[in-house]
Amino acid sequence: MRKKLTKAIFPVAGLGTRFLPATKSVPKEIMTLVDRPLIQYAIDEARAAGIKEFIFVTSRGKGALEDYFDLAPTLEQELRKKGKTELLETLKDTNMDSGAIAYVRQHKALGLGHAVWCARRLIANEPFAVILPDDVIAAEKPCLAQMVEAYEETGGNVVAAMEVPPEKASSYGVLDIENDMGQMVQVKGMVEKPPADEAPSNLAVIGRYILNPSVLRSLNQMKAGAGGEIQLTDAIAREIGGETGVYGYRFRGQRFDCGSKSGFLQATVSFGLAREELRDDLLGYIRDVVAMDNAAE
Repeated sequence: MRKKLTKAIFPVAGLGTRFLPATKSVPKEIMTLVDRPLIQYAIDEARAAGIKEFIFVTSRGKGALEDYFDLAPTLEQELRKKGKTELLETLKDTNMDSGAIAYVRQHKALGLGHAVWCARRLIANEPFAVILPDDVIAAEKPCLAQMVEAYEETGGNVVAAMEVPPEKASSYGVLDIENDMGQMVQVKGMVEKPPADEAPSNLAVIGRYILNPSVLRSLNQMKAGAGGEIQLTDAIAREIGGETGVYGYRFRGQRFDCGSKSGFLQATVSFGLAREELRDDLLGYIRDVVAMDNAAE
């Protein structure tokens, strides 16, 4: 019987240099998309997929991230005193039960594979998810929940995948496809950040994974890959041809790369337009800006 997926790793040790100077004092994961931090979107997605244990791989200077998930008695007392029950309900999503969340330190920036390896003792011999908070996915059914359904059918290792323009393949891990089954593909190879003319397909891996614990044993080898870093993609690729195999899952939804400024802005506009109380004002402003630009031309 296949073990139920209940644990997720959130690699959040990065310095967020692309968002300096904001990230000099504020962890990138706490930066707000409309009115919720990036990390809250990741946590909500994990909860919707049945995750019960949340493991954060952090680094120095991430204290605000830990505080965010703690109780805020003074704030709650003030809101209660003023009768702001709706805001009190909103705060509930930010609270984590004691023991449900754990933090481990990544002392050196040695790559995503190394960050995941840092959490190995908390995973033990269970399947686990990896969620990269930079990748925010707008979907009717959350992306990880979609992947869990696929995983229950196939087992093995499942990575979220989307089609990208060939010229952008060098920014991703790219799948070499053995068998295309539509929503799912069986993988025969994975290449990390290949040159555009050497990419085996245009199906790229993005920041959602369901992995077997054997991937952690592969990471024990500490083999450096692309960019001199320990790549998670390389460890997953070693699972190909084994008993469990590797599958790519074409998720339904729109992914925003909130690790880049342009992606973060696009997500802000998209999520803002999706909010009924914000849509009309925001849409009116966008139309005014477009009209002014057209007039200037």
